[in-house]
Amino acid sequence: METYTPQEIVKELDKYIIGQNDAKKSVAVALRNRYRRSRLPKEQQEEISPKNIIMIGPTGVGKTEIARRLAKLVQAPFVKVEATKFTEVGYVGRDVESMIRDLLEAAIRQVNDNKMKEVEHQAEQLAEERLLDILAPMPKKKTPMTNPFEMFFNNGNAPSNQNTSTSDADVQAIKDKREILKQKLRRQELEEDYIDVEVEDSNAMNDMLASMGMDDTNGNFGDMMNNFMPKKTKKRKVTVEQARKILAQQEAEKLVDFDDVKQEAITLAENHGIIFLDEIDKIAGKGSSHGPDVSREGVQRDILPIVEGSVVKTKYGNIRTDHILFIAAGAFHVAKPTDLIPELQGRFPVRVYLENLSQQDLERILREPDNSLLKQYAQLMKTEDVELVFTDDAIEQLAKIACDLNEQTENLGARRLHTILEKLLADIMYTASDYAGQQFVIDEDYVKEQLRDMIVDRDLSNFIL
Repeated sequence: METYTPQEIVKELDKYIIGQNDAKKSVAVALRNRYRRSRLPKEQQEEISPKNIIMIGPTGVGKTEIARRLAKLVQAPFVKVEATKFTEVGYVGRDVESMIRDLLEAAIRQVNDNKMKEVEHQAEQLAEERLLDILAPMPKKKTPMTNPFEMFFNNGNAPSNQNTSTSDADVQAIKDKREILKQKLRRQELEEDYIDVEVEDSNAMNDMLASMGMDDTNGNFGDMMNNFMPKKTKKRKVTVEQARKILAQQEAEKLVDFDDVKQEAITLAENHGIIFLDEIDKIAGKGSSHGPDVSREGVQRDILPIVEGSVVKTKYGNIRTDHILFIAAGAFHVAKPTDLIPELQGRFPVRVYLENLSQQDLERILREPDNSLLKQYAQLMKTEDVELVFTDDAIEQLAKIACDLNEQTENLGARRLHTILEKLLADIMYTASDYAGQQFVIDEDYVKEQLRDMIVDRDLSNFIL
C-alpha cells in the first residue's frame, strides 16, 4: 500500500474504468489514509476511524468495479454484499454479521494462498520424495520377533540365524533405481504413468451438517467433531502428473501453520478489509408503521453497529469492525441519501456522485481499458484463428446505439454494451470455424445490418403504449 500515492492509485484505476474522477479520488484518499494511519503511534491509530463512502449513481457506471479494482490493487480482502438480501423473508438481525464472516473467509483464503506460495518449492521437493517412495520404496528394517523362552535357553541372546535387515547390495540397488527414477521425474518422462496415492476422504460430518442446512458459522462444532473422528483416507489411481500436484498440495498444507494463517487473516481483515454494500438505496426510506418499510429501517439499525465498530464472533476467533472500510452504493432514483437513518448517514461522511455515461464515454470504454470488451472478443476469436477487426466508424456507431437505448429505455450504463456486442457478433461466433485463417472486419454498415432489429424496435416503442 505504501508504494501507491493517491495520484498513482487513480492512474491504475484509469486503466480499467473510464471517467468518474471524483469517485476515484475519494477511494484513493480513503485508501492512502489507511497507510498514513499505520504510521502513527498505536494509541493514535485506535482513535482514527475510516471515512466510509457512499457512491451515488445509476447502474453500469463503474461503482462496483472501482471498489473491486481498488481492493485488488492493494491486495486487500474484499466482499460485495447486496443490502437487499437482509430484507428477505426469514431474515434475523444476526445475519448482518455474515458479511464480516465472509470478509474473514476471503482474508483466510488470501493469506493461506500467499503462505502456500512461499513453501511451494519446498513442497515440490517433498512431493518428489513421496513419488519416489511410491515408485521405488526403500526396504523397511525388520525387527525380529523374539521368543522369551528361546532367549532363556540362549543366555538372553536372540537366535543368530534370523535375518534382521536387507543386504547392503539390495539397498544400494534400490538407491540406484531411485536415482534413475528421480532423473526421469525431473525430465517428465513418467507423467502419463498411473500410480496409487492416498488422499483424504471427504468429511462425512461436514457433509451431514451441510445437508441439514447448518453451515457452522457460529462455532467450532464441525472442527470439534473432526478432532474426535479420525481422518479417513482412500486410494486413488492417478497419473504421475496429477499425483505430483496432489502430493505437493498435501505437503504444502503440512508446512503451513493454520493457526498463524488465522491470526494474520484476522489482522488483515480488521485493518485492510473492504466491504462493498450495494443497493443501499433499497433499504432507505422512512416508512409508516407497517409494511416493508419497517423491515428496511430495521436492517439499517442492524447494519449500524457493524459500521460503527463492534466485535463479531466467528469460528476462527473474534474480529473487530472498527477499521474496516465500508463503501456503499446505490442509484437513489426514488429514495435519497437523506432517507437513511441519521446514525447511518453519519457513518458514511463521504458522498460521491457518479455521472451518466455519454456517447464519448462509451466509445472510450470500448477502446481504452486493458480488458475492454472489443479486446476480449478479439482474443476469443484468435483462438479460432480469426482476426477480428473493428473500424473506428463501427465503434462510434456501437456507442451511439448504446447511448440512445440507455436514454430512451432503461439506463443500463456500460452493461448495455454487453447486450449489443453479443447480438452483433452472434453470427461470426457461430460460424467462426468457416473464417479460420482470415481477417473479419466489422464496419459501420455491418453494425447497422446486424442491429437493425434493435434500432427498429426502439423507434416503434415510442408509439406503443
